[in-house]
Amino acid sequence: MYIIGEEEVQAVRRVIESGRLFRYRGGEGGETDQFEREWSQTTGVAHTIAMTSGTAALICGLVGLGIGPGDEVIVPAYTFMSTALAPLAVGAVPIIAEVDESLTLDPADVEQKVTPHTKAVIPVHMSGWPCNMDAVMDVARRHHLAVVEDACQADGGSYKGKRLGSIGDAGAFSFNHFKIITCGEGGALVTDSRDIFERALIHHDTGCIYREHASGIKTPFFAGSNFRITEILSAILRVQLGRLDGILAALRKEKRTMMQELKGQTAFALSPIHDREGDCATTLGLLLESGQQARAFLEHLKTEGVGAGSPIDSGRHVYTNWEPVLEQRGAHHPALDAFRLTASPVTYSPDMCPRTLANLERTVCIATSPTRSAEDLADLITRIKKAAARL
Repeated sequence: MYIIGEEEVQAVRRVIESGRLFRYRGGEGGETDQFEREWSQTTGVAHTIAMTSGTAALICGLVGLGIGPGDEVIVPAYTFMSTALAPLAVGAVPIIAEVDESLTLDPADVEQKVTPHTKAVIPVHMSGWPCNMDAVMDVARRHHLAVVEDACQADGGSYKGKRLGSIGDAGAFSFNHFKIITCGEGGALVTDSRDIFERALIHHDTGCIYREHASGIKTPFFAGSNFRITEILSAILRVQLGRLDGILAALRKEKRTMMQELKGQTAFALSPIHDREGDCATTLGLLLESGQQARAFLEHLKTEGVGAGSPIDSGRHVYTNWEPVLEQRGAHHPALDAFRLTASPVTYSPDMCPRTLANLERTVCIATSPTRSAEDLADLITRIKKAAARL
């Protein structure tokens, strides 16, 4: 969470005093409906469904595309585990692909991982860094794959002038406490496809058939789930959306300054970014020659009082720590387990993506801030330079 304050308090008060905390059965036209319209305008898409989490958005996106048992979905080796669990939730199997030095999905390895069972790919804009979407979309088109963008860490980012999440067939966002804008826990799915939208809408709301919009849905109703968001959370999100451009502008300004001041350093290189203008700029990535050098640099940064970390230490964001996936426990019951429903068994191992592990080990990440003063930023840059000089 970057910025939250009295405006959000007043928005919550407005909803509570209205007595309409539920988006349906009297809440139509309220906070959630308005947020969905506003988020569609922000991302440049036809349809938005606000829901309970980014994970829910990924699942509903796959449902919207008709992904299911026997299908394979390619995901990157560096992302929160939910990206790999979403295919399992619809009965499909995640296939893990390498990330390159940008720490986003390597399109060349995606192509190597395509099989006759592959139906979709989920590029993840990790830490707000845009994926190489031109290359990803090229591979997807040539192999007739659907694309669900995981923009859960990239609210408001863009790639070559298009908002992240709007480039593929569908896009998933998270408004978790740790994201660029937040309501504590929430998410959204966006798409230009009416068919994807209707299927995802049905799946996200088990009572969809009883809503006022039911008569306009052409998709036959099926048994869905419940990922509905509340009016309170949507009210918070509408305030947060008003803060989004300012937050991104401040983050980008700080990161540009850091990159300008550090670009001449010989101890490290600036991590590559596929679109610097569209980068959300939440994180500065520094690339060392080896994992050993990165460890030494982290120690020097610690001595200088600089908060930093390595993505190799980010726990559930690294595929080697995805126990339910690597150990192929895909559901609570064997009859629902995607690994038992596929006609083409897959194998996983901790060393299956060596380039990913090497790239993660070599990278040092430093978080940016939209509220840091110019004086504190100058001091931070000086400390980073001092740490680098000790390598």
